[in-house]
Amino acid sequence: MTTANDPPDDLLAALAKLGFRAGRDALSAFFTHAHKNRLGATQIGEGLVTLERRARETTNLERRTRAAYLGKFKSIDRFDWAHPRKIDRALIERLCGLDFVARGENVLLRGQSGVGKSMLAQNLGHAALVAGHSVRFTTLAAALADLLQQESIPAFERRLKRYLRPRLLILDSC
Repeated sequence: MTTANDPPDDLLAALAKLGFRAGRDALSAFFTHAHKNRLGATQIGEGLVTLERRARETTNLERRTRAAYLGKFKSIDRFDWAHPRKIDRALIERLCGLDFVARGENVLLRGQSGVGKSMLAQNLGHAALVAGHSVRFTTLAAALADLLQQESIPAFERRLKRYLRPRLLILDSC
């Protein structure tokens, strides 16, 4: 369904040809807002730039999240803080501030199976990605197996760089 404020197909095609990533729905909403509020040319231009910047940031975050191998996980706002009574919520929230990344420090999450260590680690990884850091998530067993499969020292060293390159490396015990 199209409305009077929907951008014409030729405008969408021209924007796509320029590399504009914002979709039809976002553009329609923007043009409806611009028409309703009688935005001037400068405001429309600034709005289009903002819309495109957001679309690119979203695409970039999605790509970097896939490349980090975080997998699917519950967001930290859905974590049941009452279940594992020994988890220090204030400490986890401080960790989500990522100061340890800037200082180059290690973090070890330890506890019984099923308390949410992996989910918390994945959330730390996602927070780091949102902050612009590079991240790699893997299991310790998979990383060791991958490294041990290398047939020469140079191949081993090249593969090791894959794990050392990201700003945040998360090794899960699963």
